[in-house]
Amino acid sequence: MKKTSFWLTLPLIIGVMAACTNTNKTDTAHDSTLHADSMAMDSSASMTGMLNKAHADIASTKSDTSGSGRVEFSKKDDGSVEMTLSVMFPKMANKTVAVHLHEHGDCGDAGKGAHGHWNPTNETHGKWGTAAYHSGDIGNVQLDAEGTGTVTVSSDRWTIGGDDKTNILGRAVIVHSGVDDYKTQPTGNAGSRIGCGVISGN
Repeated sequence: MKKTSFWLTLPLIIGVMAACTNTNKTDTAHDSTLHADSMAMDSSASMTGMLNKAHADIASTKSDTSGSGRVEFSKKDDGSVEMTLSVMFPKMANKTVAVHLHEHGDCGDAGKGAHGHWNPTNETHGKWGTAAYHSGDIGNVQLDAEGTGTVTVSSDRWTIGGDDKTNILGRAVIVHSGVDDYKTQPTGNAGSRIGCGVISGN
């Protein structure tokens, strides 16, 4: 009687075990799918390039005008980007130097590889925040007795990895030897390029 009962219930036991095995496979497959989806989302976010921070390390482009600097870019809560620039060019102590964002991230040929001011909106050169100015027109920085200067600027024209009209990544930060007059087209008559750094994501 007991042997008969066992053989009758055996198919039921096998069925339960098979169901559990399939459930485990399904859960594993589900976990793998979630992991793949998560990786895809991370990859998508990376491809859009929308970052919260970026920076550029500035080095001198001329052997007779040594200097260095650091530029930090941070995305603010309102979507704009804040730039904080610190430079030190001892030979330029107590002078004013112009700083611009240039079109290409190339510091070769003493900074000339960066080409002209970054101007995706095709406006005339001018003073930051006026009726017309380049998106790369940062302006003038006063240096102290040690040749050190800082400036902070915020802009809703900039993004860290957005579209071509706003993306600052891959642009060059150029420090000039002269003062930007905010009038001369298209450069502001700001002098030679004494410092350069390429903007990259943190």
